[in-house]
Amino acid sequence: MIQRFGVPEIGLLAHRTVPALLAPAQLLPGRRRDVEALLAWGRRPSARRVECLGRRWQLPVWHLEDGLLRSLAKGRQHPPLALLVDDLGVHFDATQPSRMEQQIQQPLTPSQHNRARELQQRWCAQRLSKLNPARESPAPAEPFVLVVDQSAGDCSIGLGQAGPESFRCMLQEALRDQPDCLVVVKVHPDVIRGRARGHFRRRDLQHPRIRICADGLHPAALLEQALAVYVVTSQMGFEALLWGRTVHCFGMPFYAGWGLTHDRLPAPVRRVQMVPLEALVHAALVAGTRCVDPHHHQPCPIETLMDAIGLQRRLQGADPQRVEAFGFTPWKQRSLKRFLAGSELRFRLPRALPGPRAEAVAVWGRRARPRLLATARQRALPVLQVEDGFLRSVGLGADLIDPISWVVDRRGMYYDATESSDLEHRLATVHWNEAQLERAEALRQQLVEQAITKYNLSGDGWQRPKGGRRVVLVVGQVESDASIRYGAPGITTNLALLEAVRAAEPEAFLIYKPHPDVVAGLCRSGEGEERAGQVCDCLLGDGSIHALFEQVDALHVLTSLAGFEALLRGVEVNCWGLPFYAGWGLTNDRLSSPRRGRPLPLAALVHAALIDYPRYVSRHSGWFITPEQAIEELVAWRDAPAAPRTLVQALFRHWGRLRSR
Repeated sequence: MIQRFGVPEIGLLAHRTVPALLAPAQLLPGRRRDVEALLAWGRRPSARRVECLGRRWQLPVWHLEDGLLRSLAKGRQHPPLALLVDDLGVHFDATQPSRMEQQIQQPLTPSQHNRARELQQRWCAQRLSKLNPARESPAPAEPFVLVVDQSAGDCSIGLGQAGPESFRCMLQEALRDQPDCLVVVKVHPDVIRGRARGHFRRRDLQHPRIRICADGLHPAALLEQALAVYVVTSQMGFEALLWGRTVHCFGMPFYAGWGLTHDRLPAPVRRVQMVPLEALVHAALVAGTRCVDPHHHQPCPIETLMDAIGLQRRLQGADPQRVEAFGFTPWKQRSLKRFLAGSELRFRLPRALPGPRAEAVAVWGRRARPRLLATARQRALPVLQVEDGFLRSVGLGADLIDPISWVVDRRGMYYDATESSDLEHRLATVHWNEAQLERAEALRQQLVEQAITKYNLSGDGWQRPKGGRRVVLVVGQVESDASIRYGAPGITTNLALLEAVRAAEPEAFLIYKPHPDVVAGLCRSGEGEERAGQVCDCLLGDGSIHALFEQVDALHVLTSLAGFEALLRGVEVNCWGLPFYAGWGLTNDRLSSPRRGRPLPLAALVHAALIDYPRYVSRHSGWFITPEQAIEELVAWRDAPAAPRTLVQALFRHWGRLRSR
């Protein structure tokens, strides 16, 4: 194991992930001899100079290249998350041996064979490529074959025993071999951006059966549906093999010469062995590849990286491309950019109307103006209603604490019982399979064991009084909250709720806990709420809501999320309004909705509300994460020393207190 690499190419360290990808070895920049090996990038001219230096100093040279699953995009903001590390050569250089070439010929153990097959399935299920923009090139409706161009001067072409003429020969043969099909020519993204030239001249592409794909989007749909794929040395040939496509090679890429492709060139004598696809997959994605997770840049298996990139693609591609946002404060604008990462956002003044290029509008909760909604309906523009998720942060949103979770709803909003929402629609119609319900139950247990709630506020515990009295908790809310306006058609004040519970449970020991924003002075107390102490047995301003769940027998709420959190912990919940979790046979309900009534297991509610509905964004990377990862980040955030308030946060809190008086 090499402990100290010399890095004569200083530019190799431009990407901040490279040291992590080569850990635990040290990377020592500059020309120095007190190292065990030198590092070079691919077959660049600078790599040749490093090789000369290695021969002079009698040091081995290891070559690096981007992994076959590199990242979301190129550029400084998107460093490589996987590297191919080769101590013999470079994988795309067919003129010399490489470590990957040797690894492809190694027999696989049963576990390696199974892992390779699962990697192939995962690659297709996550719809991956080397670079991973969210949106995909649309595939033609009629039968077609795919011809893949490359940028002129690509090292892999000459080192793959091909040249410019190979591309014209490839196109002519595709037209001849497939007389009844369209021939889709996929242009390289660098050519589209003007950074390089392609290999086809205008007159080469005049055939009536040729269609040009020059959108620079993801190739998954094309590879999934093509009848065959024609390449010179492009990595897309390897990806086509993963999709089970027939691949014709007009050069000698690393995946050619093994009996898996139709090759127009003779294979090097080193590639005389026929191998199964699993051997190629294991060598290319496991044996010679090093990966780091995108959030902390720590070493990880490639499966972790595949799932992370697949999640970005799904969520970034879920929203319209051009979204105009109305009424978002500067602080919320920053968060919206993270939660709508796949869209081009334009922030508009609250009283403006959508521009001609808008494909959707985004608003906070139910605050959209009627005129804006009418215009969106008239133009058939989706309205994306955004709100805090159910696992939000460590600290209050009113303190300008950035959220880790938001929801984006196209039908309505989860707290609005007057109409359906995406969440209610899922609860009313979706059937979850056994694996999904098992995941939901494991997530519920993780959340309960880690004592995670929406805001994760600290506080002293509370001990129930001795004796056999039933202990009941009533949770207060901010009475101006939209969830009361749209989800509580009967009782609408905290005091009225408290009095109703006292009447319903006259013998119980009654605890009243006001909303944290009211306790902090950031929101006004409710009408008559100062008399709450005269109705209850205990008025508890501070204290952890999670600790209270362990001490009480039942909970009474209007629409508070605390009812959902109590359900997760097996506490009896009584609803006096219509929160999203009421009406599914899990709570004692005073009201009913004609759209609800389907009995659901708790695991189904958990899957819908915590897995399907919200979006979670990492505080570290800004990437989308799973709810399980969100809980891990919330626990670390909560257990870390509290950060001092910024000046902006302090001023905002002071302003909030003045406003609430």
